[in-house]
Amino acid sequence: MEIKNKIAIVTGASSGIGRALSHELTKRGATVVLAARSSDTLSALSAELPGSFAVPTDMTKLADIQNLIAQTQKKFGRVDLLVNNAGQGMRSAVEDIKMDDYRAIMELNVFGIVEAMQAVIPTMRAQGSGMILNISSMVSKNYYPLLAAYSSTKFALNSISLTARQELADDKIIVSVFHPKMTATDFGKNSRGEKYSSSAGRPGMTVDTPEEVALHIADQIESEDAEANM
Repeated sequence: MEIKNKIAIVTGASSGIGRALSHELTKRGATVVLAARSSDTLSALSAELPGSFAVPTDMTKLADIQNLIAQTQKKFGRVDLLVNNAGQGMRSAVEDIKMDDYRAIMELNVFGIVEAMQAVIPTMRAQGSGMILNISSMVSKNYYPLLAAYSSTKFALNSISLTARQELADDKIIVSVFHPKMTATDFGKNSRGEKYSSSAGRPGMTVDTPEEVALHIADQIESEDAEANM
């Protein structure tokens, strides 16, 4: 998909990868709709991005998700790209997983994304094109101690995304999935369960900046590849 002149929604836009991607898409000529819970942070970010539109959104609330799509459609008349980036981590041994925490990350990392897809698909189908890119993780390709709950949400997201890619191909709606690895953000500090720093990996591990990740995501949008990794 050519990014220039497209209407692109980015969830989790207030920080980290979402913030960097919003800047990168704007640089490449898109009009970006910024979605996150913090209205103040979104307003400040919107002031940095010409033409952008901020819609405070809690991606665990169906009404908020539907409002995000409706407000974008009302203002711009179309939705060309939806990047489902909002998500939360969790660290816990399997025997210690707290079900309330597990349910909470499932709501955000899986259910909220499916609801966003369901909300935007009719619009994209009616306009005859569109792209949905879901942000997964490289942990969904491996098995790491303490990450079973989190990685299982991303395993589920991979399956949903790549199945939807086949289901929606005839409607010219592209569904893709991107797999970041360790990224220098506050993701770990905002996780459930054991806290950790996602700005420092294991010895010898490369830690990517959000800007580096954003470049790869934007390239995948343009290539329309089914999957891409850092």
